[in-house]
Amino acid sequence: MKAIRRAGARTGLARLAWAGLVALLTGHVGALGLVRGAELGPFEWPPAHREARPWSYWWWMGSAVNPTDLSRELERYRDAGLGGVHVVPIYGAKGYEAQYLEYLSPRWFAMLEHALREGRRLDLGLDMTTGTGWCFGGPDVSTQEANAKVVLRTFTVSSGERCPGAFERAATQALVAFGDSPAPPIDLTDRMGGEGQVDWQAPAGTWRVFAVSQEPSGQRVKRAAPGGAGHMLNPFFGAGLERYLARFTAAFAAYEGPRPRAMYHDSFEYSSEWTPDFFAQFERRRGYRLQAHLAEFFGAETNDVVARLKGDYRATLAELLIEGFIEPWSRWAQGLGCVTRNQAHGSPGNLLDLYAAADIPETEMFNRDRDPLVAKFASSAAHVAGRPRVSAETGTWLSEHFTETLDGLKRLADELFVSGVNHVFYHGTCYSPDDAPWPGWLFYASTQMNPRNPLWRDVPALNAYIARCQSFLQAGQPDHDVLVYWPIHDLWHQADGRVQKLTVHNTAWLHEQPLGAVARELWRRGYCFDYVSDRQLAQAHAGPTGIQTAGGLYRLVLVPPATHLPVDTLACLVRLAEEGATVAFVEHLPPDVPGLGDLETRRAQYRRLLERVRLSAAGDTPGRPAQGRIGQGRILVGALPEVLAESGVARESLVDRDGIRFIRRALGRGRIYFVVNASEQRLDDWMTLATPATAVVLLDPMTGQAGLGSTRPTADGNAQVRLQLEPGASLLLRTFRDEDLEGPGWSYARESGPGVPLTGSWRVEFIAGGPVLPRPFETGALRSWTEQRDPEAQRFAGTARYTLDFDAPTAETRDWQLDLGRVCHSARVRLNGRDCGIHFLSPTRLRVGALQPQANRLEIEVTNLGANRIRDLDRRGVLWKNFHDINFVNLQYRPFDAASWPLYDSGLLGPVTLTPLEPTRPARIRPVPSP
Repeated sequence: MKAIRRAGARTGLARLAWAGLVALLTGHVGALGLVRGAELGPFEWPPAHREARPWSYWWWMGSAVNPTDLSRELERYRDAGLGGVHVVPIYGAKGYEAQYLEYLSPRWFAMLEHALREGRRLDLGLDMTTGTGWCFGGPDVSTQEANAKVVLRTFTVSSGERCPGAFERAATQALVAFGDSPAPPIDLTDRMGGEGQVDWQAPAGTWRVFAVSQEPSGQRVKRAAPGGAGHMLNPFFGAGLERYLARFTAAFAAYEGPRPRAMYHDSFEYSSEWTPDFFAQFERRRGYRLQAHLAEFFGAETNDVVARLKGDYRATLAELLIEGFIEPWSRWAQGLGCVTRNQAHGSPGNLLDLYAAADIPETEMFNRDRDPLVAKFASSAAHVAGRPRVSAETGTWLSEHFTETLDGLKRLADELFVSGVNHVFYHGTCYSPDDAPWPGWLFYASTQMNPRNPLWRDVPALNAYIARCQSFLQAGQPDHDVLVYWPIHDLWHQADGRVQKLTVHNTAWLHEQPLGAVARELWRRGYCFDYVSDRQLAQAHAGPTGIQTAGGLYRLVLVPPATHLPVDTLACLVRLAEEGATVAFVEHLPPDVPGLGDLETRRAQYRRLLERVRLSAAGDTPGRPAQGRIGQGRILVGALPEVLAESGVARESLVDRDGIRFIRRALGRGRIYFVVNASEQRLDDWMTLATPATAVVLLDPMTGQAGLGSTRPTADGNAQVRLQLEPGASLLLRTFRDEDLEGPGWSYARESGPGVPLTGSWRVEFIAGGPVLPRPFETGALRSWTEQRDPEAQRFAGTARYTLDFDAPTAETRDWQLDLGRVCHSARVRLNGRDCGIHFLSPTRLRVGALQPQANRLEIEVTNLGANRIRDLDRRGVLWKNFHDINFVNLQYRPFDAASWPLYDSGLLGPVTLTPLEPTRPARIRPVPSP
């Protein structure tokens, strides 16, 4: 077995090295992400090309960058295991104003070119924002093109009177009079003269005159860099985007260097609700004039007509956002030679369509706003549309500055992975010149993922873990069974308010809608699903094997309880059923259509479509849904458990164990499962897979180890596999169908006795960090090094080496587990001169094999957080928060001050124990052949 394992490892390393060399020489690293099962040996990892490795936001403060420090920073990023960076110019550091570079100036482009060429040398990719800070905007955005709010003025005019005052003809978009009788409103817009006077005298009765215009909302580019300040762009005004991009087109036309991989658009933080051409766009898209309904639209009534008006308003905004903004921007970037990354969340549009309009949809989890069902909107869009990568802004204010841990980042990454993300972007790192005093230049809303943070010393282990995970999560194809339709028109059918921003912070837009309840139940019960929009459904087709979209094959379309369904969407669902699909409606068929325009005609069309859906009587068979055949397929209507059972879609029972989360992909003729134990309990059990397998290879993304797992068949032809997972740990499972694999077995073990404390005198020596190295000491009792009398230890941020010499507790045991107890906060372990890896998960347990009978030497290099050093700076009043714009805030957006912080525990706190292990061989119980 050992010989086989070594041979497999050599083959894997050789292929990995060759793939990396080819990528480096050719520059075609993107293609390496599309790994197919046949290209990969059963015990091999896909190549950790640059897009499989984690990337990071890279803020350029004041764009005050220079070639020497750019190269130095990029080399540090490469050495730590990053795959690329995303340049975001922002406000600058004080005292460096003379070094600021004007955005898009020739000198700025010279620095961009240098970074791109250095990235190529170092096998690092580079993306950039189409602007500075966020969101799109700048000095060339006029008030006409800026974020806009609607302005309403109303006047009461009696019989025989004229409109008071004068109106600015160019600014007034609508001027309409509404009488107190059922008579139609009178449009006065074209009756305004050149001087603003209105050629109209009120007929009999009392009239309310509505004057509609717009003005800039006042929202300006957030955290703009020099040369980037100005109004935010109006995302609903296509003509404004066209003029905005002209500046970049001209700038890149004069630039002959390499191009960024991607252009980027941040989350929707625009404050806009109107456009100069909104009335014309509304009429063209909705088929009637909003001007005739201004009294209802701007009134206080909350009836069905108003809800339909508001629904049409929101549908119009959504179409303007995708058709006039995200899609044209994506086409422009592709014409420039770049792909696009887009964060759709926060917008009032259909998030699925907006994410899918970019080459790389990007979600985010912010501090405690970490909802996988929200993150799945980005991954669903990618899966349905055939986008191979889903990125995530990762670590945005994970916790307070300098208290973030590698353990916390790993657990966040795992949450993203099971949500469908496979392209992590740390948020992030800030360019900082080496002459800037510690802690260097910092961005206020990030995990300080930079070379000056103590955690950087051990971050290569986290980056290697993420790269191994993503190398498989970018391979193959998505493998989800259920398409869950998003009934967004029910969300839009609300009479109150106007713009609905669908953020990752306030998620009532999901969880207070039927979609949220359905998604939670599917997630809880282990069903693999993606959301789907009206537009995406319209492009799907069905056949004997399922529902085919651009990106994947599904077995079921599921419609949550909905009240309003567009005629075209119902027609699409009926068509899919006729082609062979199973379409399930939860609880009932939607009874009505959304919107106001041509309502009765559309209702009649809807009823005719429903007449084609002939269902058996509900309740004919207890526990089964009503159903009916239509064409080659069928339609089901009933409670969620009933329609799921009737559909035949299998669930993954992995999730029946508390804290076990997973995601599944197809790879060759088998599957890849990413499984994480997010509970506080160790898992050691047989776990059932919902897909067929004759062999399962287990791969540990933390160590790179791989081996055949213990498997046994289930009665339905699937497989069970034995998993051992510590709290916080994860594994990749690669399943093979109809293949009798031979190779190294997975190394299972069980505890064969109680833990034995390691006692003796620990020698502690500080080896790296600052502001100065504290004095070494010896101790027999492990506790935080901040409890030493040395004041330097209380403000130290860095690494100390703990050394202990000990004899083996017993000579009979040949395999041991080392438990480090509490570690603050990462550890490099060596035993008898043998490297045992970098460890940052809590609890910190590692299998160390055999011990020498006497004179074993254990060396543990422990790195703490930067918190105590920051605390010391603030207690002494040292100026380090030295930035323009926002300078420097905490999680509550208040001025940051660590002076009152308690000392953070640091070092090895133990207790350190050794536990004897008994290895167990993997078992493979094969199915009995049929007679």
